[in-house]
Amino acid sequence: MDQAPGSPQEPQGASGLPGCYRHPDRETGITCTRCERPICPECMISASVGFQCPDCVRGGSGTGHAPQANQPRTVAGGTIAADPRLITKILVGLNLALFLVQTTVGDRFTDRYDLIGLAYVPDLGSIEGVAEGQWYRLVTSMFLHSSVMHIAFNMLSLWWIGGPLEAALGRVRFVALYLASGLAGSALTYLLAAQNQPSLGASGAIFGLFGATAILMRRLNYDMRPVLVLLAINLLITAFWPNIAWQAHVGGLVGGLIVGYAMVHAPRECRNLVQYGSCALVLVVAVVMVLVRTGQLT
Repeated sequence: MDQAPGSPQEPQGASGLPGCYRHPDRETGITCTRCERPICPECMISASVGFQCPDCVRGGSGTGHAPQANQPRTVAGGTIAADPRLITKILVGLNLALFLVQTTVGDRFTDRYDLIGLAYVPDLGSIEGVAEGQWYRLVTSMFLHSSVMHIAFNMLSLWWIGGPLEAALGRVRFVALYLASGLAGSALTYLLAAQNQPSLGASGAIFGLFGATAILMRRLNYDMRPVLVLLAINLLITAFWPNIAWQAHVGGLVGGLIVGYAMVHAPRECRNLVQYGSCALVLVVAVVMVLVRTGQLT
């Protein structure tokens, strides 16, 4: 049963923060402005002042709308979904399916859709690359992988960090973040890598998710050490492991930090404009990098 505000039975986390009254395992520093019960991001519903809990909203607590008009929202303003990991599951499934196609069809398929600036590709018997007008490679390369270890590491990272982030942002915002980060990584790789160096993998988008997760955890006053340690390990691997496109990791991380900050810090009154405007900004910068590199190669 729900506990009364200020009840001594309210669960306390290791950090001293109370647990959400509906999800006791989730520590939170936010309380309902009406009943003062602690509420986690999943239970926060925007009110005229601050946030209210679902129970107060259903009771018509004066949020400025009729009770039936109030829908639970994520901390970023997204709609609460019945399956908060649906997009993450789809992305993992898509990556795995395309890897199966790669292993079945062979290098000819991979060479047609990986990221390469401008080079003669023997398997295709022609000059290929983004500079040849094959801009689709900036996107398709985000869903291809070079080995079992490569895809296993990326999909484990995507599953571990993507699900909670999707639940916090909502599906549409999560997709926008993923694509913006991935494109930023692809564009920086195209700009800085050798024109005949092929690149592929979901790492750019996943580094963007790492960046956005760090922003979200700071916003919610969570312990950031686990994600920072994991990010540091990945950056060290990027710096010292051979044959890794560090440009994709850096570009994706920067893109994720920009979009992630806008997602969780946007003012409520102009939330959509700020959030999707940040995605558009990252996209514009990516397009500029692509145009500059294409001009250099042609």
